[in-house]
Amino acid sequence: MPPAAPSPILRRRRLGVELRRLREAAGLTGDQVIERIGWASASKLSRLENGRSRPDPQDVGDLLDLYGVDQAVHDELLGITGEAGDMRGWLKNFPVMTQQQRSWAELEAGCAEISEYNPVLVPGLLQTPGYAQVRIVSARQVGAGAGEPDDEPETEVQARMARQSLLTREPHAPRYTAVLEEAALGRRAGPPEVLHEQLLQLCELALLPNVTLHVLLRDTQIGNWYLPPTAFSVYRFADPLDPETLAIEGGFTDVMSTEAIALNRYKVVFEWLCTSALNAEDTLSWLIESTGRMTEAAPPSTVAFGPATAPTQRRRASGRLTDR
Repeated sequence: MPPAAPSPILRRRRLGVELRRLREAAGLTGDQVIERIGWASASKLSRLENGRSRPDPQDVGDLLDLYGVDQAVHDELLGITGEAGDMRGWLKNFPVMTQQQRSWAELEAGCAEISEYNPVLVPGLLQTPGYAQVRIVSARQVGAGAGEPDDEPETEVQARMARQSLLTREPHAPRYTAVLEEAALGRRAGPPEVLHEQLLQLCELALLPNVTLHVLLRDTQIGNWYLPPTAFSVYRFADPLDPETLAIEGGFTDVMSTEAIALNRYKVVFEWLCTSALNAEDTLSWLIESTGRMTEAAPPSTVAFGPATAPTQRRRASGRLTDR
């Protein structure tokens, strides 16, 4: 399977970084650009530079002419502009996805490396349908009604499942590293049969050559008693010119950033987590032992999503699953 094409969202971020760099190189402020081009909205340039709006080729062309770029740069950035606006072609890749899940799939496309940590959940790319079902239903009990998605839980699970094929995409699967908190697999996380199936899937995924898992035991000290306050993910892309992206999960809201200072801090934290957690070999042993201890307590799965599937079937059906 060929590598996934960069998503429109990623293309917008790349275009925004380049436009900001060119403006600063030209010695122009945002107000000066707005005045010289004659745009009515002062926020138009800000939205373009921050990758928050679908770029119009004419607008981008006007900016490039103002900045005096050469023809090669002009053509390259107009090409990126076209990719940034091609939502119709992108949506065909994920026909069953909800809007929220599609935005995460767009971010993951073109990734060369993903690093993830969650203090209370199994990271989404590793979850089983049953674990995901429990997470979705339980999260919707908080403030149920106003502002909640209209999709049925099963639809949301299927939407998230579509993303997990990323880990087995050949020959361009990204390098994936996750730190799993022991608490995410504890009795509070779900019924025994759900946790049993989740442990089985983690054992399988840990054997993939591009996947590295670390279990962080409950009483392990991190650095100088550091406690990570939030879940986060760091994405590095195959194209080195696409900006690394940090995603911070804050319960019911998510924050994205490409700022170097924030990225570097979270990279340091992730190194601390990996160093403090069990190494990959010991993690696999821990997972196998935990699965064995739970075997007698886990009858065949009858969770709302459906009966447990065989390991090879789970691998094909899996998707990225978190409460986000």
